[in-house]
Amino acid sequence: MKFTTIASETLLQGRVFTIRRDQVQLEDGRTTHYDVIEHHGSVVILPIDKAGNLVFVRQYRHAVGRELLELPAGTLDHPDEAPLACAQREIREETGLAARNWQALGTFYLVPGYSTEKMYVFLATDLYPAPLQPDEYEFLRVERVPLAQVRQIISTGGLPDAKSLAALYLAAPHLPA
Repeated sequence: MKFTTIASETLLQGRVFTIRRDQVQLEDGRTTHYDVIEHHGSVVILPIDKAGNLVFVRQYRHAVGRELLELPAGTLDHPDEAPLACAQREIREETGLAARNWQALGTFYLVPGYSTEKMYVFLATDLYPAPLQPDEYEFLRVERVPLAQVRQIISTGGLPDAKSLAALYLAAPHLPA
């Protein structure tokens, strides 16, 4: 399929992303508009402690009006930031932990229907305390959950966060049964 962008305008320049509207010519010659969220990317981390627990964070998400259990994650500070460097910063800010061992597990587009955001997934092991100051507007509670319990939480709908579910799927071959 060949779609051609005819024109593009910025609708909003936000703190973390930009919203643009593209006028696009479709392959049959008609034109339409697509609204796109430009985002320089993000990371999601699966920290596993020595006891075999996954380290999650629980935080209020204003867009959905409730607290969610999620894997630690964060946005690249700029388009050229290395995803691993971002992951190493975010785990410290969100959980107060750092990891000696890192493994890249893959990438995925979070919502490709309207966003350019690409997420990088990392497994973090051999954890140790190394807190950084959390982001000013984040209020997080750290929760350690045994792997067997994570599967139960997922099966009962207790983990409705797409990035966490996708990251756990990518990590499955690397986690104990």
